[in-house]
Amino acid sequence: MSGSNQVAQSASPVDVVQSGRSGRIHSIETCGTVDGPGIRFVIFTQGCLLRCQYCHNPDTRDPDGGVQVTVDELMREIEKYRTYMASSGGGVTISGGEPLLQPEFVREIFRRCQAVGIHTALDTSGFPDFERSKPVLDHTDLVLLDIKSFDFETYHRVTHVAIEPTLHFAKHLSEIHKPMWIRFVLVPGLTDAPDNVAGVAKFASGLSSVERVDVLPFHQMAAYKWEMMGYDYALKETPTPTDKQVQRAIDIFAQYGLNAR
Repeated sequence: MSGSNQVAQSASPVDVVQSGRSGRIHSIETCGTVDGPGIRFVIFTQGCLLRCQYCHNPDTRDPDGGVQVTVDELMREIEKYRTYMASSGGGVTISGGEPLLQPEFVREIFRRCQAVGIHTALDTSGFPDFERSKPVLDHTDLVLLDIKSFDFETYHRVTHVAIEPTLHFAKHLSEIHKPMWIRFVLVPGLTDAPDNVAGVAKFASGLSSVERVDVLPFHQMAAYKWEMMGYDYALKETPTPTDKQVQRAIDIFAQYGLNAR
């Protein structure tokens, strides 16, 4: 995930933050095309508990970083792009970082969007506090769920957290029939083992509401961020998967009856 158009607004009072009417974001992308259907207004929130080896936005880790904005400010910006969103079947996507670290803030943005007929999509790892996160789904049209691996040891090596919360979140989405797209990053030598891909595919095929699976090829586009921030980038020698490797993963998902691309 990557963003553009840095936002710089003044801070709001603490009580506004606690009410969900304000939150911390990293950036916005006004005409995104890869984070849900159609043209999307993408909000990248600040803060993440995962430490993914291939993170595209390591600068979103710190929950106190970024800038503080109100929902009203964001809605005024969103309104400027409604024509593009409506004509393309798009909407608003909240990504990160991890949006569910600020569930009240995200829920309020989505509630306001749905009230005026704007499609909402949540891009999440499904890892944060489950009970606090559930109300966000009341105003979410689509969940983009990142499943980094199915092998538990590989998942922990990739993210430095446990996989169980993500699987629990996915099963809940299935139980409430919430539409979801599964996103799987294919990293040569890390997540691309056929058994690992098949594990994700088998799990996803047992969920009731998976509309598609996006196999996302690993790339080095964020390496410069890691270097600038002084982080150790373990994947600096890892190549982008070939078209053949990507197709092999897509074929595995297809064998389980999933719409993969």
